[in-house]
Amino acid sequence: MKFPAFLFSLFLSRLADQMLLFLVPLVVFQVTQDVAWSGYAFAAETFPRFLSFPICGALCDRISPLKLLRGSQVLRALVCLLGVLGSTAMGGIGWLVGLSAVCGVLTTQGMMAREVLLPQMADGSSGSHGRTFDKVLAYAQTADQTGMVLGPLLAAGLIALWPWQAAVGAAAALFVLADLAIAYWRRGNPLKLREPEPARERQHLLRPIAIALGHVLRLPGLLRLTVLTAGVNLMLGTTLASSAAMVTGLHQRSATYYAGLQTLGAVATIAILLAIIRGSFALRPMGVASYALIFAGGLLTALSPSHWGYALGFLLVIGFDKMFSIYIRIHRQRIIPPEDYGKTTGVIVLLNNLTQPVAGLLVGALADAAQTGRLILALCLMVGAIGIAVALAAHRSAAAARGTTTSP
Repeated sequence: MKFPAFLFSLFLSRLADQMLLFLVPLVVFQVTQDVAWSGYAFAAETFPRFLSFPICGALCDRISPLKLLRGSQVLRALVCLLGVLGSTAMGGIGWLVGLSAVCGVLTTQGMMAREVLLPQMADGSSGSHGRTFDKVLAYAQTADQTGMVLGPLLAAGLIALWPWQAAVGAAAALFVLADLAIAYWRRGNPLKLREPEPARERQHLLRPIAIALGHVLRLPGLLRLTVLTAGVNLMLGTTLASSAAMVTGLHQRSATYYAGLQTLGAVATIAILLAIIRGSFALRPMGVASYALIFAGGLLTALSPSHWGYALGFLLVIGFDKMFSIYIRIHRQRIIPPEDYGKTTGVIVLLNNLTQPVAGLLVGALADAAQTGRLILALCLMVGAIGIAVALAAHRSAAAARGTTTSP
């Protein structure tokens, strides 16, 4: 089914997106020499993509996700070119912030479209030749992660030689190549994609969001999965937001050491994803193991007196986050009705990620690395408590279901 072409498109799209994410705060700081403006620019760039998840998810149940995916890539290329032309003609870095904000929303649409397409690729009856959903997700996560690692490196290399407009032009070219790869993947592909029902196309746009929230509250186990993922994202957000202060402050390592640790985190993630691709892991043990290792990593980052212990904890949190993500996405796909998968996933992704900015605000409110260590410990214990509470609730639900089944 030409699956490598689909993965190559995903890689190119993520590569270009990460270039834009990297460029905005860096270029704004270079021009203004003000960290505050750099932070404001990053917020303006990322906030729209964060809020657009429910709407983009709902659109995937109303319009063909393949059309939405291709449209998002073509429109991102066009927006990049218009931003470069506007900056060239009128000057100013506002064009860069604006084009990146628009591209962020389009990136969210592309991500949600792929999220709806991936389960269909794992359907053995659709020509996937027995490729299971965990393998499909692991391949996709590997391509995505590789693009996330290489995007900032490529952008940094380009702006070291040319103005930022050249890097944005390169991102536009990558978006076009990503769309060509999708076109090649689809040409002659026997995979039968599920089309939206015509009746759903006439629904008010807020109606799908209400349906999605109803699913989260009523479908068995879905609310527990959402709370569990929010806890992991709280741990991940705290780790990412505090890592610079912990490494360079508390543990007094250099910026080069910090950059190397970030690279090792990406390598560890890819290694774990490749292990999932090559191995065979039962779903429940994979979820329990990844959650426990993330919790252990959080404890190490909070309590370790040496930079070696902190580094190990950091790698555990960053690396096994993707394994937990695969567990959650497989479990979620089994619960959500296929016709409501896009809208429900969009709302869940928004709810899951609310804890990451909260973690960033909590870390930002503290002045020194010692206090940050105590905060990490407190949040880590909270994540552990969430895991225990969810496990107990799942056990009670399973026991109640068995009692109902066996009752006369």
